[in-house]
Amino acid sequence: MAHFVHFTQEKAPFICRPDKQGEQESGLTIILFILSILSEIMKKKTSFVTGAAGFIGSHVAQHCLNMGHTVIALDDLSGGFRDTVPEKATFLKGSITDHDFLENIFEEYSIDYVYHLAAYAAEGLSHFIRRFNYTNNLIGSVNLINASVKHHVECFVFTSSIAVYGAGQVPMTEDMTPAPEDPYGIAKFAVEMDLRAAHDMFGLDSVIFRPHNVYGEHQNIGDRYRNVVGIFMNQILQGEPMTIFGNGEQSRAFSYIDDVAPIIARSVEVQAARNSIFNIGADQPHTVNDLAHVVAKAFGVAPEIRYLQARNEVVHAYASHDKVAKIFQKNGAVSLEEGITNMARWVKAKGPRQSQPFENVEIWENMPPSWKAITR
Repeated sequence: MAHFVHFTQEKAPFICRPDKQGEQESGLTIILFILSILSEIMKKKTSFVTGAAGFIGSHVAQHCLNMGHTVIALDDLSGGFRDTVPEKATFLKGSITDHDFLENIFEEYSIDYVYHLAAYAAEGLSHFIRRFNYTNNLIGSVNLINASVKHHVECFVFTSSIAVYGAGQVPMTEDMTPAPEDPYGIAKFAVEMDLRAAHDMFGLDSVIFRPHNVYGEHQNIGDRYRNVVGIFMNQILQGEPMTIFGNGEQSRAFSYIDDVAPIIARSVEVQAARNSIFNIGADQPHTVNDLAHVVAKAFGVAPEIRYLQARNEVVHAYASHDKVAKIFQKNGAVSLEEGITNMARWVKAKGPRQSQPFENVEIWENMPPSWKAITR
């Protein structure tokens, strides 16, 4: 016997009417939009950049913002300028030597990455300001490492220096045994070793960069003790001769900021870079005499040079960058002429800078006479 299905007019399954369907789709769209925003907020990383009003720090902070990070920018404005801090960064004025202040920052903000660029980077002057050097460049760094360990920071990025290598090791490679010859280099190497110990004991990941002779926009050209490119440009703007210690045949691989800051910023995203050390900067060394001529040309003036008594410094300093090129796929660099032209354009627009002489010299013995003349 055949069986037939009989349909009766019972309550039909839920079917949206045309007007209700539009409302549901609209509601679903809103929900998905809200979820996407929440997802982005959850993914957004918070980066703490020290020295963010300074030269390299301000550039790194901007690159972090470009990467979508929330940026907390710290600086004590002792050598940097408030107007170089990126507008979208949250600026905090203070010092890394104040561990209570740092602790409050880490309590208030959920920090994923620390970029530590705060330092008093006057390598030559560090012989005469030893306590100041170690307080700011070593103890301040340890305060920051402590806070990073306690608050479970994901990665600590540290800008060291090729000053850790000392003299007679060129080209400098990361596998060489450091032998720093001045308190600045000693402090930097000590922080490198402390980061290694913090990783072994507490699991704090880090990436260490050893930049060298970096120049470019945002540099404090008024600083009288460091950054020869800025010193030359400031002297030209004021109609003064460029001053060179010794005969000017000492060589450096002067490195443009755009070859350095972007790599430092994105290093937290490169897993292969974790717990490694990288030289970073230009490959081609130039003498200080050559640099003076390139700077003079960028300003359209004849090079006028005044040679001063030689000071105690490493004569030749340049490094190999094979390791950073391999891990970060970095190829090529901005030429000295192009970089100096870019910086000169910015300097001309800003005008000369005046900075206060260093007031707390601890040792006067053997200080170069030209520094004694401008130092209290």
